[in-house]
Amino acid sequence: MTLFSNFGKFGVLSAGGGGAPYLAEILVIGGAGGGGGGYGGGGGGAGGLLYSAEVLLTNGVTYTATVGGGGAGGPAGPPAGTSGTNSSLSGSGLVTITSIGGGAGGGFASAGLAGGSGGGGGGGNNPSNGGAAGAGTAGQGNAGGPGPGHNAPYFAAAGGGGAGAVGGTRPSSGVGGSGGAGLPYTITGSGVTYAGGGGGGASNSGGAGGPGGGGAGGVGSGSGTGGTPGLGGGGGGGGGNWVGQRGAGASGGAGRIVIKIATAIYTGVPGGATVSTSGDFTILSYTSSGNYTA
Repeated sequence: MTLFSNFGKFGVLSAGGGGAPYLAEILVIGGAGGGGGGYGGGGGGAGGLLYSAEVLLTNGVTYTATVGGGGAGGPAGPPAGTSGTNSSLSGSGLVTITSIGGGAGGGFASAGLAGGSGGGGGGGNNPSNGGAAGAGTAGQGNAGGPGPGHNAPYFAAAGGGGAGAVGGTRPSSGVGGSGGAGLPYTITGSGVTYAGGGGGGASNSGGAGGPGGGGAGGVGSGSGTGGTPGLGGGGGGGGGNWVGQRGAGASGGAGRIVIKIATAIYTGVPGGATVSTSGDFTILSYTSSGNYTA
């Protein structure tokens, strides 16, 4: 007989084969996208985020946690960044949980890329040629902001999307759009916000990184700030201006997988996880790939 557990709004998981099943709380975050290179590069999108308080694991089954890496930032100049890679949790009888890597931020006048959350569009050099927003994945994240065109002598780009909000576009001349906010969870025993988008680069003021590890956008010849590893935060876009200064986009933060289990039934056989406790629960936190035998 196959047993099922509702995985929130994200789909249905099953556990079967082996010993008796038990409930676990699960968080899976993909690697985030890198920011685009300046003249005003778009912020990278956050890694996709999936969460459930009720997932069935089965005694004796080994589950594989694959943690996605953050994408590289684009070099100083027009290139876009690189998208993050997927994170997943898989094992016999479990429908694989896959969180999509965040989309890269767009370079000069180019679109952000689609991902778990989408990358912000790069700024253009006239009012009509800003890059389009990268799309997010339904149930995992949000779109980046649309890249604005420019009126000389200002440059600005849009922020990447976060798990909780879309990326921002230019709020005023020469100011980059902010990264979209992430979402808070207490699965590790304290409140932590994950999966914020990266801020857009600009000539005068880079966009703020989204809460949840998003990096800030660069200014002028300055590079963006990297997304926070383990939070899946998008990388900030590179700065730029009309006198030829330009900065590099920053890398996105790697993802994370968290498994929370009642200590009374914890087997004590994880591979590659940081193990902690909170009250009656044991928490396995993976910032690189590993496994857990239930």
